[in-house]
Amino acid sequence: MKPYVPTESNDKKRKAAQKRKREEASPSSSEQESSSSSDSDDETSEKATDIKLEATTLDNVHLNKRIKLDAKVVYDQQQKSDENSLNRRVRYTSNKQLPTDMQKYWSQRYRYFTKYDQGVKLDKEGWYSVTPERIAAHIAQRCASDVIIDAFCGVGGNTIQFALTCHYVIAIDIDPVRLECARHNAKIYGVEDRIEFICGDFMTLIPKLKADAVFLSPPWGGPGYLKQDEFNIKTDIPMDGYFLFNETRKITPNIAYFLPRNSNAEQIGRLIGPEDGICEIEQNVLNNVCKAWTAYFGELAVSEEDRAQEEVKEEEGDDMGGYDFSG
Repeated sequence: MKPYVPTESNDKKRKAAQKRKREEASPSSSEQESSSSSDSDDETSEKATDIKLEATTLDNVHLNKRIKLDAKVVYDQQQKSDENSLNRRVRYTSNKQLPTDMQKYWSQRYRYFTKYDQGVKLDKEGWYSVTPERIAAHIAQRCASDVIIDAFCGVGGNTIQFALTCHYVIAIDIDPVRLECARHNAKIYGVEDRIEFICGDFMTLIPKLKADAVFLSPPWGGPGYLKQDEFNIKTDIPMDGYFLFNETRKITPNIAYFLPRNSNAEQIGRLIGPEDGICEIEQNVLNNVCKAWTAYFGELAVSEEDRAQEEVKEEEGDDMGGYDFSG
C-alpha cells in the first residue's frame, strides 16, 4: 500500500468529508446547549467533590452539595455597599459617629487598643471583629514562635501582639482598607518593622506560605452569630471552617483557631486526625464574661497534665496565670 501523501486536492476533500460528518453527528442548538450545561454541571460537581475529599474525610455525606465560596467574590460583593467602600470612615472620635446599634462598642475602645487616643484606625467591621488587646496578648504568648501568619489580620489587633512575642509576622487581609489600618496601628505600637503586610486571599496564598504557626480568625458573619444557639464552624464560616483548617495544615500543624463562644466543642475536636495529637480549647474570659474560644493544635496545644502543672505554678505565684483577663 502506498503511503498517503497530502496534496492540496486531497486535503480539501478530507476537510469536506470531516465537515459533513460533524454536521451529521452534531445535535440541534437546543440539545447542544442542554448537553453543554449538563457537562458543565458534571464537571463542577466532580471538582467540588474532589475539593471536599481533599479538604477533609470527616464528613463524606452530600459531597456534591458543598458550596465553596471564593473570598474574592464575597469581598467584591461587599464593596458594593457604602459602608464597605474604599473611602469609608476609619477614624472615630465620638460614639455618635457610629451607628446607633454599635455605639455600645465605643466604651470598649481602650480594651481593644490601649493606645486608641494616639490615632488608632478601624472601620465599622473592626469595631465588632477586633480581638480585645489583653486576650490578643495572651494568645500571642501561647503562639510565640519564629514566624507566624495572621491569616485574617483585619485592623491588626492580634498582629500587633504577635509582633511583640514572635520574631516575624506575616499579616494577610483581602481588604486593603483594613490592611492599611493594621499597618497604621502597628506603627503606633512601634512594631511595624517586624510585620510583612500582604493584601490578598489567604486561601489562594497558602501554597506560597511558610511559617512555624498560623493564627486563624476568619469572619464569623457579624454580631448576629450570637443569636444562634450554636455556631457551626463548617457552614457559618464563609470558606467552610473544615476546609480552611485542612488547607492551613499544608503550611503547619501548629494552628490557633479563634472561634465564637457558642461553637460546638465536639465539632472542633473532629478537626484533628488520629496522628495529630491533642486539641486544646481555651475559653477567653474578659471581665468574667467569655468572649471567645481559642482552639490550639499541634505543638501549640497543652495537655491536661501540663495544664495541671501550670495551675500549680499559678497558685504558687510563679506565673501571671490563666486566661481570665478581668481588668
